Amino acid sequence: MAFDFILMLTSNDRTIADARARLEEALEGGVRHIGFKDVGLPVDDLKGLANAIRAAGGRSYLEVVSLDADSELASARAAIDLDVDCLLGGTRAEEVTALTRHHPLRYFPFPGRITGHPSVLEGPAEAIVASARKLADLEHVHGLDLLAYRFAGPVPDLMADVCAAVEKPVIMAGSIDSPDRIAEAALAGAAGFTVGTAALAGAFPAEAEGFAEQVRAILDLTDKARARSTAPRRLALSAHDTRKSQLRAWVLRHRRALAGHRLICTGGTGRMIAEAAPELQVQRMQRGGRGGDQQLGALIATGDLDAVIFFADPTLPHSGDADLQALTRLTVLHDTPLALGPAAADMVAGALLAT
Repeated sequence: MAFDFILMLTSNDRTIADARARLEEALEGGVRHIGFKDVGLPVDDLKGLANAIRAAGGRSYLEVVSLDADSELASARAAIDLDVDCLLGGTRAEEVTALTRHHPLRYFPFPGRITGHPSVLEGPAEAIVASARKLADLEHVHGLDLLAYRFAGPVPDLMADVCAAVEKPVIMAGSIDSPDRIAEAALAGAAGFTVGTAALAGAFPAEAEGFAEQVRAILDLTDKARARSTAPRRLALSAHDTRKSQLRAWVLRHRRALAGHRLICTGGTGRMIAEAAPELQVQRMQRGGRGGDQQLGALIATGDLDAVIFFADPTLPHSGDADLQALTRLTVLHDTPLALGPAAADMVAGALLAT
């Protein structure tokens, strides 16, 4: 996640009654990440909402705010039945992962002690950070959902401490209702943030009235904050053999901007980059011809890549052309930036990396 805005069709921690109608306005505003709570509407209505988000090419999120064990586990089962992309919230990670581990949804539980409705994050910051570490160590937990602005202490410090303590993405949730709070989340290293009630209430400065205008305004603020984000990006790097030297030159030119980010590469490309710039964080997959491109495709499908940079040579036939076509299809399907040459890669770097 490259500091994404997740619009929640919720108010006061409940899915709003007219969520389906509001969804059309939200899509008009341009948002792609859209969620709802496990309370407020019947499951059949939530299923229709999830299907509509998916049909529009969006990424769907269900956030659990139920406090008792039976309701939380029922919501996890509902997330599986609804086939949402991401399950946010909840506090019983070990029980939930026993249900979700065989499903492709991504799971982001709440760290810390959660009480009340609307939910409040309690406890000293040290205990919340310790909880975050423990949760992030679980195999089938893919990130964290931190109720940052429902915490009574210094929120920017808490956000930064949690993000620094774990390698998995952290989404900031709860009462993000101003441009300053969006900027603070980006500076702390958040991978994304949720806004619900504040957007419905028109809390953000916009050029005109209306829900779609609120969405556009928040997206504009997100773009500005993303340029200052400290969250590590996850970039896939690969190249046809005849373009590997070109990719090597591109990496060396951008090595300062790439420092601190995670580069996931097919085998030969990864070795080349690691030798050329040993200070960069390189994760090598299989060689392209041995399944490396398919491994990258799996990461695209699960939302674990922020961009794909594949320097392609269109002048010669390649044994991996079918693999590149498959990667291209997946990047379009999952709305992941794809750069096939240096100029496009420069634009990706300019948009995602602090240059």
